Amino acid sequence: MTRRRPAVRPLGAITRGTTHPNRLRRVDRWIAHALAAPLRAASDPVVVDLGYGAAAWTPLDLRDRLRAVRPDVEVVGIEIDPARVAAAAPYADGTLSFRRGGFEVPLDGRSPVVVRAFNVLRQYDEAEVPGAWQAMTSRLSAGGALVEGTCDELGRHAWWVVLRAGSSVPESLTLSTRLAGLERPSDLAERLPKALIHRNVPGEPVHAFLQQLDRAWAAAAPQGSFGVRQRWIAAVRSLRVTGVPVLDGPSRWRLGEIAVPWSYVAPAALSHP
Repeated sequence: MTRRRPAVRPLGAITRGTTHPNRLRRVDRWIAHALAAPLRAASDPVVVDLGYGAAAWTPLDLRDRLRAVRPDVEVVGIEIDPARVAAAAPYADGTLSFRRGGFEVPLDGRSPVVVRAFNVLRQYDEAEVPGAWQAMTSRLSAGGALVEGTCDELGRHAWWVVLRAGSSVPESLTLSTRLAGLERPSDLAERLPKALIHRNVPGEPVHAFLQQLDRAWAAAAPQGSFGVRQRWIAAVRSLRVTGVPVLDGPSRWRLGEIAVPWSYVAPAALSHP
């Protein structure tokens, strides 16, 4: 008689599952831009949407956007809740599949080029974040990336960090926001990734960064007569001039983005592995 192996318990816990079509459009478009090179170079172009929620919208959206970069891309949606996997199953085809799992990223030995994990870690303790990062990045292919972050319910405002294969330390932090109606950039702090959400207090680097961004946004108010995008570009450019290590350039800034190295905003406790 053959003894059955016990099922491996997925790493993590079930999330609230809130999701909407097009919710992750900002980070999807960033992935298609910033991670195009490893996607095009991959011999196995598999991408994971980890913790996609109660419906299959975000894996579908991700696949459709990445097809412009890699037409044969395959997206795998991974969820801990078996009921969610079953509900998504009717959407599966040769380019999209769903399976049960967690931070261990079960892909039967395959290594994804990208793992996107959005609105997953907010329910965890801050101390659990590096371990989750390490578990996910250990599954990436060489040159692959983990994109982990948080957005609001409609996808208007989003923050994310990027980690490379095998690392538990991010390389950058990005804010992407709908500029229309923006009062102060620091108002978006409530959507910071879990590693930073409790660090927006005086004395912490991310708090100082948001204050710098607020001041630059206020000082650029006269540029608002040319449009809100021009005001944002002026604000971000002024930060760079004053020494803030802003990444990318105007083509990304005009989309409501700003990115800085992780070392500029990292809490001391999470600065090193």
